[in-house]
This record gives sequence, C-alpha cells and structure tokens, in this order.
Amino acid sequence: MSYVPRLLEKYKNEVVPNLKGKYDYKSVMQVPKIEKICLNQGVGSAVSDKKQVENAVEEMTAIAGQKALPVTSRKDVSNFKLRKGMPIGVKVTLRGDKMYEFLDRLISVALPRTRDFKGVSAKGFDGRGNFTFGIQEQIIFPEIDIDKVNNITGMDITFVTSANTNEEAKSLLGEFGFPFNK
Repeated sequence: MSYVPRLLEKYKNEVVPNLKGKYDYKSVMQVPKIEKICLNQGVGSAVSDKKQVENAVEEMTAIAGQKALPVTSRKDVSNFKLRKGMPIGVKVTLRGDKMYEFLDRLISVALPRTRDFKGVSAKGFDGRGNFTFGIQEQIIFPEIDIDKVNNITGMDITFVTSANTNEEAKSLLGEFGFPFNK
C-alpha cells in the first residue's frame, strides 16, 4: 500500500461530500479542488550580493520539499541597479502529494507559529477562485534553522483552485481548515 497524504484523504472523504451538498453539484467531478500551490520570494538585496539568492533557494527548497528555482530579471532598471538576467527571486510550484503535505504543514504548524496570529485575511481572492496571501517571515516554518538565517524575508503563497467563484474557493480552503479571520 502506498502513502497517501492526510489532507488528500480528508478531501476525498469529507470535503467532497460537504461541498457537493452545499453547492448542489451534480457530479463529484464538479467539486473544486486545489490544483497547485505556488511559492514566490523576492530577494531585493540580491542585486548587491549574489549569495542571497543561493541562501533563498536553499531555504525555499527546505520549506517546500522540492527544488526551488531562481528567478531572473526580465529587463534593466537603472534606479535599482538591476540588469537583465540577474537573479532576483526564488519560486516553487507544488502539485500532487507534495502540495498536500505542504498545505498540511502550513495550516497545522507554520501559521500558528506566526507572531500575533489572528487568522489570514480573506481579501486575497482574485475573482476566479484563486487565493494569494503573504508571509512576513520565513522563520515560521520549522524546517528553517533560525541561527543560520542571515536576513528575514517574506514570501507570497498562491493557491490555484478549480473553483469558479471566490465563495467556492473560500469554502474549499475552509473545509481543509484554513484559518481565515472572521
């Protein structure tokens, strides 16, 4: 028997029946699901120090459990001393089992470790069922050793869902136990 993530089991056994009854879907295939989770981290100080991007790649790889990719600039910006092709950020796209594992760690471990945490604002929906929110400190993840962190940076986390409306997407994330503030 192969390993199945806890939240994938929860999706099949609890979330699908609950959403199907709430929104009157005719088929189980109409129930929205999370398609992918994208993690993005801008490293503004990378213009002067190339080592910053390498450290960010290592940290993001530890957080996501999947190799992170450096992102390069697309054009020159003289005010920021930025040249085309310079590494300025890090990104990871999670799908499948790794996505559910990351979501589980985010909801149950990382977000509660945030200072003065009162929930995540529900203002990050884009109108098409996708949700984005930001984290100020990457040290909320237990995979990061605080003693080895040179500078504290935040990141953006985007949930791409198959939901058609914001209400459906919020219900989907809420069923997983996502801590929206009231």
